[in-house]
Amino acid sequence: EGGVVARGAVRLSYMPFFIKAASAALTEYPVLNSHTNADCTEILFRASHNIGVAVDTKDGLIVPNVKSVESLSIYEIAVELARLRDLASRSQLGTDDLSGGTFTLSNIGMIGGTYLKPVLLPPEVCIGAIGGIQLLPRYGPNGDLRPTHVMQISWSADHRVIDGATVARFSNLWKSYLEEPSRLLARLR
Repeated sequence: EGGVVARGAVRLSYMPFFIKAASAALTEYPVLNSHTNADCTEILFRASHNIGVAVDTKDGLIVPNVKSVESLSIYEIAVELARLRDLASRSQLGTDDLSGGTFTLSNIGMIGGTYLKPVLLPPEVCIGAIGGIQLLPRYGPNGDLRPTHVMQISWSADHRVIDGATVARFSNLWKSYLEEPSRLLARLR
């Protein structure tokens, strides 16, 4: 998904939107884009949103990151994801591609997953695991049953830095950007 296709074009998947929405929400909740000093006496905020993306390879799971997502367009994110996935498939990711992450999203839906308890990769303080999008029956506001696209996300956070209520508010904002893309587009420069 989101890989390189004929003549260098990039196929646009959901992931660049997930990443851009996370960056927009991180702007409102910068503590999720922070880390602590060695003795955990200070919280250090990071200006860049270097969002890690878990990639399943023949050699196991690796997490390259898209640098400075806050300054990239959704298309530029898609191009960078395609580059990272291509390099990962050939075991050619460089140190710069694998270091400096500030926040991670793992799309377990790509391999058929729905729920997962994601494991933090220090010094990051928050990670999300995105489940597959499912078409499920849901009741509408008038009690009518309708097919609805549903996606689960599981979050893990370092509670020395972030409380669960902050993660829930961040998640609700991220969700609102995905459910109402006009809200996300209004934030783009």
